[in-house]
Amino acid sequence: MGKKKNLIKDKTFAFGKRVVRMCKYLEEDKKEYVLSKQLKRSGTAPGALVRESEHAESTKDFIHKLSVALKEANETDYWLHLLKEGDYLTKEQFDSIWKDCDEIIRILVSILKTSKGD
Repeated sequence: MGKKKNLIKDKTFAFGKRVVRMCKYLEEDKKEYVLSKQLKRSGTAPGALVRESEHAESTKDFIHKLSVALKEANETDYWLHLLKEGDYLTKEQFDSIWKDCDEIIRILVSILKTSKGD
């Protein structure tokens, strides 16, 4: 019997991998260390928090963990925009990764609304 797919778990892990690779590029090719460090921290956090939520102690704990994941994804959106506006990312690089970030934000908002009974 196969393991059930978990869309947000899969997407946040794939996004975290992309963020790590992007930060490596920013550090090695662009010699940018400050913003990339912030991006790496916030961009990998949603995946870790989604993983934590799998073993939440209660619905309240589950909602809290995913709320923090949403805040981190939103912060990642900020750093991505700043890197684009600072000419560290091309429009194509930004558009590609931002689309994934935006999708994660939308999925987390949907999960939270459902979990809260909104």
